Amino acid sequence: MSAGATGKSTLVVTSGLSGNAIVTRLNGDLDASAVPVFREHMERVWAHPAMPVLIMDLREITFCDSLGMNELVEVLQRCEARGTRLLLGGVQGVMGRVLFITGLRHVFEVYADLDEALRQGSVIS
Repeated sequence: MSAGATGKSTLVVTSGLSGNAIVTRLNGDLDASAVPVFREHMERVWAHPAMPVLIMDLREITFCDSLGMNELVEVLQRCEARGTRLLLGGVQGVMGRVLFITGLRHVFEVYADLDEALRQGSVIS
C-alpha cells in the first residue's frame, strides 16, 4: 500500500555533523504526506546556531512531488537568510529528474555524489 493510500509518510529524516557541515539524510518519499515530518525535523536543525554548510543527502529519495520540491526551496531560502551554504548531494535518479524537469537544477548547488558534496562543503567559501 502506498503512502498516499494510507496517508502516512514513508520519509525518514536524520541529521549529523561532518566537519563544518550539518548533513541531513532523507530516505523515502518527499511528498505531501512527508512535509510535516520534514518540517518538524528541519525546525530542530534551525533551532541550533547556524553552521557554514548544510548538505542534504538525497540518495535515498524514491519519489518527490511539487510540495516536496517546495520544501527544498524553502530550505534554500532559510539557508540564504542564515548565511548557510546549501548543497544537495547524491542527486541522481528521481531527484536528478525532478530538478531537471522543474528547471531548479541550476538554482541549487547539486552533486551527483555525496562524497563530492562533502568535499565541496569542507571548502570555506
